[in-house]
Amino acid sequence: MAACSVRLLAAAHRQSVVYRHARRPIACSLSFPRSPGGGSGSSFRGRASLSSISLPSSYAAAAPFSLLPPDSEPFIQWDPPPPQDTSSGSPFGPSRGGEEGPALVVLLGWLGARQKHLRRYADLYRDRGVGSVRFVVPVRELVGLDLGRRVELRVADLSAEIAAWCDADRRRTLLFHTFSNTGWLAYGAVLENLQSRADIIERIRGCIVDSAPVLEIRPEVWAAGFSAAMLKKSSTLTGPSADSPDGSTLNGALNKVNSVSELTKPSWGETFLLSTLHKFFEIVLHVPDVNQRLRKVLTVLSEKQPSCPQFYLYSTADRVIPAECVESFISTQRSLGLSVSAHNFVSSPHVDHYRSFPHLYSAKIDEFLKICSPARV
Repeated sequence: MAACSVRLLAAAHRQSVVYRHARRPIACSLSFPRSPGGGSGSSFRGRASLSSISLPSSYAAAAPFSLLPPDSEPFIQWDPPPPQDTSSGSPFGPSRGGEEGPALVVLLGWLGARQKHLRRYADLYRDRGVGSVRFVVPVRELVGLDLGRRVELRVADLSAEIAAWCDADRRRTLLFHTFSNTGWLAYGAVLENLQSRADIIERIRGCIVDSAPVLEIRPEVWAAGFSAAMLKKSSTLTGPSADSPDGSTLNGALNKVNSVSELTKPSWGETFLLSTLHKFFEIVLHVPDVNQRLRKVLTVLSEKQPSCPQFYLYSTADRVIPAECVESFISTQRSLGLSVSAHNFVSSPHVDHYRSFPHLYSAKIDEFLKICSPARV
């Protein structure tokens, strides 16, 4: 198992290097109309500068292109809002007087999530009259030699597509639904890219945070997240923890097992992988450039979030993101006077709340959509 883990890391590095040299940069430039205040839209960093080339008119309905990784799965996948039905009873249906247009939820996946994983969440929102755009980050995008810069460019592309969709109709509104720390950090990067677009930030009606956040830059949390993403179902971190009915005893964010059955005890290979990743992130996360970029995004998330309602879905049994970290961040946001609600599923594993409790999860989403519906904004 250890040899397999080492080969996995080495292969991911080789693939990322080959991919980086083989792939030509894609120019994704957009021209935005002038903002309501008279100023022009500002430029995003990276490929998504907003100053030169106008998008085709078909872009307004649903972004016409998506960037493809080597396995041809799109990083960005659009599901246009369904036709609005005034009799559906959805809180995001057409409002009186036509003041609110179609709503779009931005689904920001966990590390290693696939489009098929996010599709069930897209279907959940579509049944409620909300379209979606799904964004995923394959493990290979972060296990490379550029220390996450390609992911920043992917997020810049996503930010540009979201802005273009909003600019096509000033009545359109946005929701964000993030998963794990990867999706949450992507949300922060999108907010950073859109900081100069107050007209778009004002149209964000709510944010749902699933299985996150951890505000501090903690190597053990990054190690746990990467280990779970690399080992997938064979990882013990994706199973229930000590506080679930299974009854393991865990210690700290790495969830070291003190007294646990052989069925849930991590293998030697997984323990070795966790230890290796922990040491790796102790170094990488303190590289000045990486640390500065992360802290900038974390500052946006902790101090500059939109005034829209926030909803945190987490679990005491999460073995990747400690529940106390989520609860601490919730308290901080409430102290800023923001509208914050939360639900602790108690026994469901990391990013597994919907699969573990589908009816309850759907009901909680319905409750939150009513809170941030156009009628109350």
